[in-house]
Amino acid sequence: MILQQFAHIKVLFLDVDGVLTDGSVLLTEQGEQLRRFSIKDGYAIQLAIKRDLRIVAISGGKSKGVLHRLRGLGVEDVFLDIADKLTLMREIILRYDAALENVGFMGDDMPDLHCLKEVGLAMCPLDAVEEVKAVAHYISPKKGGEGCVRDVIEKILKLQKKWYDDDDKIKSI
Repeated sequence: MILQQFAHIKVLFLDVDGVLTDGSVLLTEQGEQLRRFSIKDGYAIQLAIKRDLRIVAISGGKSKGVLHRLRGLGVEDVFLDIADKLTLMREIILRYDAALENVGFMGDDMPDLHCLKEVGLAMCPLDAVEEVKAVAHYISPKKGGEGCVRDVIEKILKLQKKWYDDDDKIKSI
């Protein structure tokens, strides 16, 4: 059962555009590119970090706003302007001495394909491209930038008995 794979994740890699955002870019008159993030994803990321789930963001983009947002959430491992995500992902996995079955990757488009094929749990948002959906172990019912990251983090933490409600009681799936 696919849910059991969520219980073993210790390192979660996230693409940015199309996963943490809806993939849209709004341009200002000054040429600045703006992206929209989900507050619900942000809450889940903060909680995941507090519960010792390592979050790593890898993006081909190089927006300072993205860096600011992710650092503000407590994500220490933010890598922007990355053309070869697979090589970087392998280096990070070695650095954290993680087994592949303990690594998850959530991506939505062709630059994520090689990473998705290598990890223990490949995930994508509902609106990912067909090639990504074909290799994903799990397709979130949520679209990119609309709670797909919250969806997978919640599953991971609940199955690890680390998801709490207001009374600090453990919830389960």
